[in-house]
Amino acid sequence: MYTSGLPRVAYFCMEYGLSSRLPIYAGGLGVLAGDYMKAAHELGLPMVGIGILWRHDYTEQFIGEDGWPYDIYPNFDYDFVKDTGLTVQVTIEGREVECKIRLVDQYDNAPLYLLDTNYPGSEYGWITGRLYGGGTHERIAQEILLGIGGVRILRALNIDVDVYHFNEGHAVLAGIELIREKMDQGMSFDEAWQATRRQVVFTTHTPVEAGNEKHSHLELQKLSAYTSLNYEQMSRLGGDPFNMTEAALRLCTLANAVSNLHGHTARSMWRHVADTGPIISITNGVHVRTWQSEEIHNSFIQGKDLWKPHMKCKQELINYARTHTDATLNPDALIVGFARRAAGYKRSDLIFRNSEAIDPFLRQGKIQLIFSGKAHPNDEYGKQIIRDLVIMDRKYKDSVVFLENYNMEIARLMVQGCDVWLNNPLRPLEASGTSGMKAAMNGVLNLSVVDGWVGEGPQHGISGWLLDCNVKEPTPKGQDEHDLQALYNVLFNEVVPTFYEDRDRWVDMMRASIDMSHYKFSSLRMIREYYELLYHPVIEQKDEITAPWMIPRRPVGEQPRYR
Repeated sequence: MYTSGLPRVAYFCMEYGLSSRLPIYAGGLGVLAGDYMKAAHELGLPMVGIGILWRHDYTEQFIGEDGWPYDIYPNFDYDFVKDTGLTVQVTIEGREVECKIRLVDQYDNAPLYLLDTNYPGSEYGWITGRLYGGGTHERIAQEILLGIGGVRILRALNIDVDVYHFNEGHAVLAGIELIREKMDQGMSFDEAWQATRRQVVFTTHTPVEAGNEKHSHLELQKLSAYTSLNYEQMSRLGGDPFNMTEAALRLCTLANAVSNLHGHTARSMWRHVADTGPIISITNGVHVRTWQSEEIHNSFIQGKDLWKPHMKCKQELINYARTHTDATLNPDALIVGFARRAAGYKRSDLIFRNSEAIDPFLRQGKIQLIFSGKAHPNDEYGKQIIRDLVIMDRKYKDSVVFLENYNMEIARLMVQGCDVWLNNPLRPLEASGTSGMKAAMNGVLNLSVVDGWVGEGPQHGISGWLLDCNVKEPTPKGQDEHDLQALYNVLFNEVVPTFYEDRDRWVDMMRASIDMSHYKFSSLRMIREYYELLYHPVIEQKDEITAPWMIPRRPVGEQPRYR
């Protein structure tokens, strides 16, 4: 254990992906948070997580006969989630709402405390019903619960905190609660604001406008989100309308983007906002023990052949696809994987945009494509994206497969069992892209535009393939035309020939991919950097804190001990 003297951290996030058995996550943000909690536990770091117990999941999403996705919301039985026996109260629409405090600690994770209003006798089960469900009214109520209720959890459990980490803007009302506490102790608003900033750090994840929420002050007041603050004070923090990301930047000592390239984008994106904490870059990482095949790991560490364990993982993926779609994939043919949230900028259909070019490869079965992903239940455009992929699935029955109801289990099968991982978002909208890291750790070779983490990772022709990013006019149209030609050129002239004609080189690239990624893009490296670059600097009494390099590191030349 390495807890001595290190900053004590409370990590706030709207979703956590710890296990498919606990479906309280929507996608990459939640899985990252789950991996973070596992890394904290693995290193014995003084951290707790704060979240919400979502009774009906984000969505379970299936494909109808017409090809359109439809959503169902099971009422999950969470009896296995511990009830601490304690409650906290928050005010919503002027009424006191009692929230149970649940504890999750059985997935080799740091303690994760979840707020729950969906229990017998409660009138407020709608608040913790569906992750990202409903409209603005529900969302603000949920953010009151996470932020204000989260701080009150810490007080109810007598957990001392040095640093409050807001993972995305959803948690920003925790800062409002910290200001209220200090004002109740006699501080002025400005004094309380500055004192709060000295305790808060913030991670921003997406450059996409829809991912940076704004709320009207009328709605915030109506739902009692102001606590004891007034309009002028709230406007100074978040503007009008109240921008959750702007408020988080003004409430923190330091903020971070989630890759080096995202850091440049985020600083440019928010440069107009005054009086904010500086934005540094800490690149995301993933929990190796969760995502890397144990057999791939052992073969890599022992210097043994990687192809046999890779083919075992590939067959598991093929078997799953056959069971759930009736598709018969060829294990000896190239499988390219693409699993993302259904969003236009991710361009899941890019590879199909010149049918004359791609059709022969699919008809002959020389290239096989596996897709998976979910659209937000209210996002008709996202559902159209999925329907278009389903059309391709039905057109090329045994060469294109869409796996419905994407979750952590499907993700694990895909990042371990594909041969190539395709990533072609519009630059610079991919903040990080952790699925590519997971694939790389399994020797699944990335075929990617240079955006997010990829700018720090794969080398072309050595540990993956990169699409040329010299776009003179960085408009969506310009990128589409350029990237489509680059994708076909690299796929047809480099990836396909290497796979079928030079197995030794392919396996060498697999080994180079694992070597490149298994520590550099691990959650252990990530969380060490958070302590060194984000948490430690916000502590005022630095002499009382163990130097950040006291968190053990991997000596040069030593293989990581993460099994």
